[in-house]
Amino acid sequence: MFQNTKCECGHQNHAGTVLCESCGKPLIAELAGDNAPLEMRYDGAARRSQKANPGLIDRVWNFFSSVKIAVILIVITLLGAMLGTIYPQEGTFINFNDPDYYEDTYGLPGKIYYMLGLSHTYESWWFIGLLVMIGTSLVICSLDRVLPLYKALNKQQIRKHLQFITRQKVVYTGRIEDTDTEGWTARLGEQLRKRRYKVYRDGDALLAEKNRFSRWGPYINHIGLILFLLAVLARSIPGWHMDTYAAVPEGDTVRLADTNYYLKNVEFSVDYYSNEELPEELQDTARAKKYETKAELYECVDNCTDIMGDPVLEKVAEHNIIVNSPLSYKGLKAYQFDYDPTPKLKAVNPMLVDKKTGEAYGPFHLSITEPELLYELGPYRLELITRFMDFTINEQGKPATKSREPNAPAFLFLVKGPDLDPAGETFIYFPKQVDKQRFSQDLLNRELADRIEFRVDSMEEVEISGATSHLNIRVDKAMPYIWVGAAISMIGLVMGFYWNHRRIWLRIDNGILSLGAHTNKNWYGMRNDVAAVLRKVDIEVDPKSLDNGGNKT
Repeated sequence: MFQNTKCECGHQNHAGTVLCESCGKPLIAELAGDNAPLEMRYDGAARRSQKANPGLIDRVWNFFSSVKIAVILIVITLLGAMLGTIYPQEGTFINFNDPDYYEDTYGLPGKIYYMLGLSHTYESWWFIGLLVMIGTSLVICSLDRVLPLYKALNKQQIRKHLQFITRQKVVYTGRIEDTDTEGWTARLGEQLRKRRYKVYRDGDALLAEKNRFSRWGPYINHIGLILFLLAVLARSIPGWHMDTYAAVPEGDTVRLADTNYYLKNVEFSVDYYSNEELPEELQDTARAKKYETKAELYECVDNCTDIMGDPVLEKVAEHNIIVNSPLSYKGLKAYQFDYDPTPKLKAVNPMLVDKKTGEAYGPFHLSITEPELLYELGPYRLELITRFMDFTINEQGKPATKSREPNAPAFLFLVKGPDLDPAGETFIYFPKQVDKQRFSQDLLNRELADRIEFRVDSMEEVEISGATSHLNIRVDKAMPYIWVGAAISMIGLVMGFYWNHRRIWLRIDNGILSLGAHTNKNWYGMRNDVAAVLRKVDIEVDPKSLDNGGNKT
């Protein structure tokens, strides 16, 4: 690291400065005795990451200010993102509730994939942590470079040190015959203005500059990327992002998870292609041409969290949802995702029959999806213990459910009544006759099966829902900021790629013209600019001869 120095021009330079921040003279002994072109990235200005004797905070700053570290973080993040694409993520399923899915489908690699948490890679702490580190690196890299660059460009001295001028990559030195050096400099400045340079003069010294704004392109790009990353991270804020699915049977109203909204499937319809519209190999198959959900969206305005009372709903939107035409309201969108035309059991109205007396009590309304917790039927009292939407017996021999769909619903009640244990006895009930036989309901209920039964006498006591519409429910409040960040980033890229910052310094000492030029890219165009301007003031020069020390551009 470098120490504080004072240039012969009187300017006090900060530690870490390679060139005098005023006149541009090389301050380091190794540089002062060299003839190679100067490093002009920040005009020699000091960066905090070059501070002598760095402390703990400085070391952290130095770590994140390293471009190499930033590239490594980006590569690690890309590799992590690639891991998330090996198998489907949990969020891609309509309702993921089967931890054994990955093992059953992909074998041991799938089980390891799930156990490592890679099935939800993009919501994991380590992936979000990498994004935070990349954002931190972008901020610190930008601050570490933009502040000295701004300082260097904002306080440029017109009359630069001779060694600074002659050690640029594009250099011209020669004698001029005009004794009116200031007038000659003015004429040269006029030619530069015609080429859209901003010209500043100090007697017979001159500084010409154009497209300075292009130097800020990378930092504007960084601002856009930082906003982009912040918007991505903002998706973890509750209420800012949701991407879930809702199965809404025709005629039903369901609450949208984690929201205050309810959605009603007023009517579902599907049109199929006729045989004449299908190719021969697909004829006589049901191919959906268009499926549509006539939907109404309601907002809860009262009793929203009271489980004992019905919520008070107010309709706020309605729309016929088809593919690519969602229902939209205040950032919430409901997309048509899929449908299931299979009728589903919605509710039954069974009677409780005392087999000893023959007495029947009821009927009572038993909803498959929203059953009551307590039923009073004459002398009997039914307390709902639990419900299984898709009943099965697991490997441990215990009741479980395979899915949230009512494929094989079952209800476990605690029954209290005459001649029963005062504490109650358990009774499992399968509304579907096929499930009663498949799972041996009477065998499961043992002695209690000889005392009571639940009986449905006719199909009038059975409620069947129509087709089920599967909707993709999305909320993404961060998306506008993502687009803004992407747009700002693109503006920075365009600024940096399509323009280049060009500067020309010259001074005349005892009739000797010394000219140096610098650009951050496109040296071929820079030396052609210099050659063209010199020709306008009657100095014939070959552009290739302007390369300093044989540096080909």
